[in-house]
Amino acid sequence: MIDLTPCPEAARRNAARARERGVRIPTFDQMINPASVPAGTRTRLADVGLWDVDPLNLFRVTWHNEPKERGGLFGGVNFLEIPREITGVRARIIGLCGKWFPTGAHKVGAATSCIVPRLVTGQFDATAQWAAWPSTGNYCRGGAYISALLGCQSIAILPEEMSRERFEWLSKIAGEVIATPGCESNVKEIYDKCWELRRTRGTDIMIFNQFEEYGNYLWHHEVTGRAIEEVLGQVMAKGDRFAGVVSSTGSAGTIACGDYLKKIYPRSKIAAAEALQCPTLLNNGYGGHRIEGIGDKHVPWIHNVRNTDFVIAVDDEATLRVMRLLNEPAGREFLARRGVDATLLDRLDWLGISGIGNLLAAVKMAKWCELDEHDVVATVFTDSMALYRSRLAELAGELGPYDATAAAADHARFLLGESTANMIELDHPTRRRIHNLKYYTWVEQQGRTLDELNAQWHDHGHWDRIVSLRPKIDAMITEFNAAAAAN
Repeated sequence: MIDLTPCPEAARRNAARARERGVRIPTFDQMINPASVPAGTRTRLADVGLWDVDPLNLFRVTWHNEPKERGGLFGGVNFLEIPREITGVRARIIGLCGKWFPTGAHKVGAATSCIVPRLVTGQFDATAQWAAWPSTGNYCRGGAYISALLGCQSIAILPEEMSRERFEWLSKIAGEVIATPGCESNVKEIYDKCWELRRTRGTDIMIFNQFEEYGNYLWHHEVTGRAIEEVLGQVMAKGDRFAGVVSSTGSAGTIACGDYLKKIYPRSKIAAAEALQCPTLLNNGYGGHRIEGIGDKHVPWIHNVRNTDFVIAVDDEATLRVMRLLNEPAGREFLARRGVDATLLDRLDWLGISGIGNLLAAVKMAKWCELDEHDVVATVFTDSMALYRSRLAELAGELGPYDATAAAADHARFLLGESTANMIELDHPTRRRIHNLKYYTWVEQQGRTLDELNAQWHDHGHWDRIVSLRPKIDAMITEFNAAAAAN
């Protein structure tokens, strides 16, 4: 569970630091519905840039930000519908867009939800401890950013083969950046670095591991799940069906939105996507891949496997080729000739590499389930091409200029020709097989207990009890803000 044991002395120091820096922390209610953000805060946000290191941007940890680089307030949920002219399937595919969060990725929400309970209880002392953020990219960026807003020092930990843009940005925000060996798949190396930091720095740091922090699960269940519900209310007509949500597992935070949506739409499904080159869920496999934004070779502690219905493996080659199709001028010209709306063409760079992977997985699910125009599939476009321009340049150097012939070939092969190979619909034994993989990472390596592992599977109230903590956390945030406001 999320530990809410109070540590009063550190909590008072944190409140004093917040008072000095003008920090106020949004509640879950405000992240879900920013119309409830105080009017004075909204007024001051009108002069703040989306990526500015300003504590006011804590209130932009929401799916409802106005899509503006500076001075935006709040509106509807940011999403795109990717039409049949691109996907080749009759089903409607809807993706929430992380581009309009501070840092340009929705992982900043998970980071907020992981650190805030420990900040307001005083378990984390922002005046004395460093916050360490192990990640394969966007989460450590979000954590470093939130740390800067809160006035504490941060350590960003990520694989050395992640995009140049990530490291350049982190060098300006994080107190320390640690590059671990390997690529997207090398999560164990990140964990090994965390154990080294524990041994060498002791209580001077606190590690916020997105792969095991239930705050990550809670944020996506409550905030992302409700955001998708809001979008479905806008786009679904009478007679339409919500087929389900598709999300790469990564830290297994985002996929928690499916647990929420199943409560609203009991017949909907949850599909976990991963890279074909590292098919851990699909067949206990391993390997390296190029879909930045998802970690692999293990099952995250916070993945509610018992509630997952599909595993879908996506070829990283398909993801990169579709990235070129959606972003190169020749690719957009080809899509325009197919009838794709000009407004959407201008927004296709709202999909980063992992978002394209999620799109391809949604196409595979639509084909497997034989969905039609009355079915809606939801997914998440985690970040945008702002973090991957160097990858486009690398592909151009490797494969040569992109032209109309390449665009037609990539569209035909990787979208229209996307097959239902390398995916499975889960039955009970297969779910149990995937859940059991947690043992090797979490019990043998990371110090979790067998009782905890078994509770995730056998205790049917386990995941709901995490969600039930939200009102108590909101009450503690409100109390903390009052202490920070006091003279």
